[in-house]
Amino acid sequence: MRLQRQRGFLDEATLREVAERSRVPLYRLEELVSFYPFFRRTPPPQHRLQVCRDVTCAMSGGGELLAELQQRCGAVDADGVEIEAVSCLGRCDAAPAVACNDTPLANSTAAEIAAAAAGDSFTPLAAREPEQWRCDPYASPAERYGTVLQPAADLAQLCLERLRESDLRGMGGAGFPTARKWELVRDETALPKYVICNADESEPGTFKDRVILNDLPHLVIEGMVLAALTIGAEQGVIYLRHEYELEQQSLEAALDDARSRGVLGANAANSGRPFDIEIFVSPGGYILGEETALLEALEDKRGEPRNKPPYPGSQGLWGKPTLINNVETFALAAAIIARGSDWWRDQGAGEFAGVKFVSVSGDVCKPGVFEIPLGTPVADVIEMAGGLPAGNQLQAFLPGGASSNFLPADKADTPLDFDSLRDAGSMLGTGALIVIGDQHDLFDLATNIVTFFRNESCGKCVPCRLGGAAAVDLLQRVGQRVGQGVGQGDADADELDRLPELADTLEQTSICGLGQVALNPIISLMNNLPHKLPR
Repeated sequence: MRLQRQRGFLDEATLREVAERSRVPLYRLEELVSFYPFFRRTPPPQHRLQVCRDVTCAMSGGGELLAELQQRCGAVDADGVEIEAVSCLGRCDAAPAVACNDTPLANSTAAEIAAAAAGDSFTPLAAREPEQWRCDPYASPAERYGTVLQPAADLAQLCLERLRESDLRGMGGAGFPTARKWELVRDETALPKYVICNADESEPGTFKDRVILNDLPHLVIEGMVLAALTIGAEQGVIYLRHEYELEQQSLEAALDDARSRGVLGANAANSGRPFDIEIFVSPGGYILGEETALLEALEDKRGEPRNKPPYPGSQGLWGKPTLINNVETFALAAAIIARGSDWWRDQGAGEFAGVKFVSVSGDVCKPGVFEIPLGTPVADVIEMAGGLPAGNQLQAFLPGGASSNFLPADKADTPLDFDSLRDAGSMLGTGALIVIGDQHDLFDLATNIVTFFRNESCGKCVPCRLGGAAAVDLLQRVGQRVGQGVGQGDADADELDRLPELADTLEQTSICGLGQVALNPIISLMNNLPHKLPR
């Protein structure tokens, strides 16, 4: 990563030099460089413009922006500007998202970006000013880390009791009970143990962890320290996607502050035990959000998911017990341990308990991250985000990111909650609400999302590698036939009836969650909104 950032590319001479210096076979380095999208083998152009092609940005004109940039910049300086469509940049609230040389740009027109390329004067996206969030128990910076620094007779027991009583579930998508996960790793006897924060959110529509890292890094760190003292770990890692360079700066400042207060270090939080946290910057790829693929990357391997069992709680990083939670889970765990389970129950809407950070994007006037009471109806969250633009009517929504199922507009009264959304036919997932107005073609959007999963497959298992490609091929051929008129395509819409069996095969036989949900968008469209399919 360091050499890639310094030199802009990794040629054969550089790899040979690294191989000799580190005594690692050259083929091992070649297999890493060929797997991760962050690395490149040829010298980069002066400006490398990346335009997001995924669902939220596609809805906001990303395809049109890409085409216009190619036309304008190609005419300006074909040798100095490289323009490419890329997967989600984690800036869905600024759709269509654009980056130059991995730095996110402020919203601009194609003409403005082309002019900036010609004049070498890009305007980077400014760092956001932190907000005060309801879950933060600390009214001022001076009060931070009060929970972990406060003497407790049995801190580990306090942590587990409050997490168990609150019934906090993992907020990265799986929803596994947090207390249970911490207990499982605590009960392992092998040493050393590790605490890992999964900050590699890369699913289209999902950007809440990015905001938490910027605004509440102290809660994420405190949550990790509390977890470490509970399970007996001495080392922590924040696994951060490389597109979050702005957030990395906030994290590094917060880690330095925690060390200066004695929260991290040889005597972490006055516990008599060492614990420190390092940031590992991901070399890219949605698959690395899968926890065992993430572990492979940390061990300098290709980020391909492991067969399970064993699970990371017993054999994780370097084969040792490892606790992995995502950014939001650690932040909320710290808040619950600080304030207690009664506070958590009081935060929910009606009979629901707790709060949830929700990314809202798509056809809303004010996309962003909202801290909502769990159980808030989808329609109310849409209103928090300013509602749909004038002249737009709600057609459908994805409540939990690109991997969740489409739900029709008449389900907008469904509470945002794990069980309620499951009963409605979808899932809370990553907590990413994508709002879709009636001007969009849902079949095109479903095809876009399935294409994302095909592109992001690591290729390790045959069902995912071949099944995703077969599904995209069929969807594109159906779409072309409909778009060109009868007689111009080679796939009739009736052929979509083959997809449920293919989806079932992927769900039953794929190694990880990517393959298991890859066809969810189109299957849910067939089940929940069949009148939106091509005829």
